[in-house]
Amino acid sequence: METKKNLIAQWAFDARPVLGRFHLWLEDVEVEWQKGVKVPGYTFAPRGIRRCLAVSSAVTALGTKLFGGFGEAVGDDIEARNRVKKSADAVAAYTLSEALWYTTRSLPENHALMVCLGEGLMPKAGETPLMGANPLLGFGRVYARPEVAKFVDHQVRRLLNEPTRTWDNFYSAIKSKGITIWGSAIDTLENTTRFAKGKETGPMSVLHLFDQPLAITKPYESYIATLTVPKVVSQAAEAHSILLDVATPRAKVMQAISLAYPGIEAGNVHVWTLGGASREPRLRYLWEEWAALGVHLVEDGWVGPTGVPTFNDAGTYAPTYMVNSWTDEQGATHLFLADGYAASAEAVQAASLSEALEVDVSLALCSPTFAMPLRDEWEGMRLQSDDPDFAVKLGKVLGRPATDGDVQRYRQGIHEAKSSHIPVGKRVLRADDFFPDKGWRVLATSGYMCTDPYTGTEAVTKLSDDVYRVTSRLATLKSSIRLTFVFRLMKGLDEARLIFSPLLVRAMEGSDWQNRAVKVSDSGRISNELQTMMSTALEYEGETIRVYVDRIDDSVLSAANKAIVRDVLTWYQHEHPAWFDWLEVMPAGDVGHV
Repeated sequence: METKKNLIAQWAFDARPVLGRFHLWLEDVEVEWQKGVKVPGYTFAPRGIRRCLAVSSAVTALGTKLFGGFGEAVGDDIEARNRVKKSADAVAAYTLSEALWYTTRSLPENHALMVCLGEGLMPKAGETPLMGANPLLGFGRVYARPEVAKFVDHQVRRLLNEPTRTWDNFYSAIKSKGITIWGSAIDTLENTTRFAKGKETGPMSVLHLFDQPLAITKPYESYIATLTVPKVVSQAAEAHSILLDVATPRAKVMQAISLAYPGIEAGNVHVWTLGGASREPRLRYLWEEWAALGVHLVEDGWVGPTGVPTFNDAGTYAPTYMVNSWTDEQGATHLFLADGYAASAEAVQAASLSEALEVDVSLALCSPTFAMPLRDEWEGMRLQSDDPDFAVKLGKVLGRPATDGDVQRYRQGIHEAKSSHIPVGKRVLRADDFFPDKGWRVLATSGYMCTDPYTGTEAVTKLSDDVYRVTSRLATLKSSIRLTFVFRLMKGLDEARLIFSPLLVRAMEGSDWQNRAVKVSDSGRISNELQTMMSTALEYEGETIRVYVDRIDDSVLSAANKAIVRDVLTWYQHEHPAWFDWLEVMPAGDVGHV
């Protein structure tokens, strides 16, 4: 009992920045080492930082589940579903961003945390480009002590806005100042559509922290082909001179599986891919290739070793945790692997789990539009966009003459990747290809809003009034830890709703924003909210952020709410000019140069 009290006290002390920000009382914590052991150097982050990050993921899961509109999507009404999705994304992104701000107050003086990949730039199902980016923590967001943050942020702005500024220029400037950047890939709300529909499994918050920045020069989101197998399979392939990666014919992959697991029955090889009619043009040939080998293509509702039904309408990151073998009650060997494609942030996150989970993840670039079969996509993206015979070579890949639309789409996709410093032209990519220094390390945290079929992790659970149990996971090197927290809302549910809500959202919901006590921290919070929720409405010039509220589509923000946002920002700008000298609110009707 005394040991348990000490454990709770230690966690409460280390995580006090996050717990204090959200007015949470830590009533209990359980630590379960599921893989590996605690050894010196098992993580690069100090104890306080890694514990704050684990709590941050859990708090994001709690706040989003309680206040993000879980299950409020109305039937098949696409507009209603999209509004719920964006509202949930806003709560998740805001909560994790605030948690990171308070966590990084204890960073070493010469360190900064920088967001390099964030999932949410592309319009989702049923959305249009006019509707703008989803709320997210995206490229270039910097968390550090003020002077360090200002310097790094200035370098990020130069990288984004100066055509001649390269990644090497940026990284050299950072190193010359003796600054260490920890990069991150973030998806604050994975499986947003399932969240909006109130599905019992899937929604989670994911943050991967690296001991160096990803070598990316601007916001990048596309589709990436992925294949994830246990490392013993890739080792068996290597020992028998089989080239095994995402571009390998699946018959060869099956051959490597048989070498790694002699005697395994084809029907006991369970292959997970995204499913559904909308994915058929992209994945049908892959499904047929696996089916011809007699393997089991995991269907929606299949129950694996965790006992929780899986799903394949979304969620390409979480299945990585299940890629492994097991033995059933009859002594037969089973194997689970993941194939197909993912969004860029999810793909890189999964690839960076390779050492932590002892899996092999290979990647291949696809175009942002992704209209062709998967193999055509990655072969087309390997072409040289400035080749005079580009159209002819693309036609050979597609098996038909390339249309002007095909040429434009692939050239644009290749250009976007090149301009973002993403390696192009290679057969496949590995996690190493995204880091400037190859000896990288990762600290992966996940917070579970709903039950996870691939690890058996339970959903946010209400224990009593204002008391909730939340589970998160931490993975690093060859270790995996499950953490179970019990939080009490110290201010009650109604007050907690305000604590977890962005200031702009509170104003849109009718709070008296003109008569609340204004703090200097409001400046940072408003800046954070604008960059998180309304990135497509912003333009940057030096230290100034111009806000074009009318760029936001009415389907995302109603005309009435856009008027409220403009009024709030204008009021802050006029009433507190010293704190908001960075803000310039553009008049109604002005959309600038879109």
